[in-house]
Amino acid sequence: MAPCSHERAQDHFDHSMIKTPVAFIVFNRPRYTREAFEAIRAVQPTELFLIADGPRASHPNDQALCDEVKKIVEQVDWPCTVHKNYASENLGLKGRVTTGLDDVFSKVERAIVLEDDCVTHPDFFTYCECLLEQYAHDERVWVISGDNHQHGQPRGDASYYFSKYADCWGWATWRRAWQHNQGNIPFWNDWKDTVAWKKLNPDKNERAYWEDIFTRVHSNAIHSSWFYPWLACVWFHGGVTATSNVNLVSNIGIGPHATHTITETEQPGAPVRALGVIKHPAAVEVNTVADRYAYNHRYEGLSRRFPRNLRPIPRRIAGNLYRYVRRKFGI
Repeated sequence: MAPCSHERAQDHFDHSMIKTPVAFIVFNRPRYTREAFEAIRAVQPTELFLIADGPRASHPNDQALCDEVKKIVEQVDWPCTVHKNYASENLGLKGRVTTGLDDVFSKVERAIVLEDDCVTHPDFFTYCECLLEQYAHDERVWVISGDNHQHGQPRGDASYYFSKYADCWGWATWRRAWQHNQGNIPFWNDWKDTVAWKKLNPDKNERAYWEDIFTRVHSNAIHSSWFYPWLACVWFHGGVTATSNVNLVSNIGIGPHATHTITETEQPGAPVRALGVIKHPAAVEVNTVADRYAYNHRYEGLSRRFPRNLRPIPRRIAGNLYRYVRRKFGI
């Protein structure tokens, strides 16, 4: 594939026959899987990795649901090389994603990664394909993300900006990056006391937030998340993420049956938008304003700024109160 141009007109995007391999990670949710798979079918990738976890012994309905999911994703009716990696027993989210992607990157140099509840705009695939080529040999860039959690606020004048946060609801990476993933983050105890760690997270509240999470990952108190150790590895090696300036991926799986994004009722996924003209930033520099906003609004940063006895109040209320205080007193 030829390098993508500095600017690329949306009308010239060819959303069919994506040449970059796509890894699709599924389990036991046929309704979500069907919708996410239709978005993949629309762009007809020429190579598809199907990664499925096995049924849980304690859940009698899992076998039938897992079988139904496999039937959905095997309906590949376009020219495509299909790789099936189906676990015979349940590995859990962390184990299945990690071993599945280890297998993917043992076979290919780069890939687009989606889970079963992530529904994409067609531009997501061309965006990933373009940037995977653009930064193929740039050791600073580790992740291409189609998520956007800036609530409509563009960061810079390009089609994407650089962030320290490696969002994972629709993303892409290279073997050169994934090969450094270590699920137990063995470097953590030494790294957390370094100047480099404090420079990465100069805000003490943000630093404490991630220290708590990574300490629990390292001790295996958090054992189901593949994302937290991956983020730690990206940070430890100095990697940054290219993040789309519009949202290209909608997570439709937030609700009572989710693994991590659990809410009382099912939530509609965030709307997706066309990317338009792809314009590259002038430099690979992290947008600290965007990252501060991401911490405050995506990682509960606003609520953590309150005294501990007030933290149990809902995050939305805490955030509104925090913003009011800042406006009122200019802090």
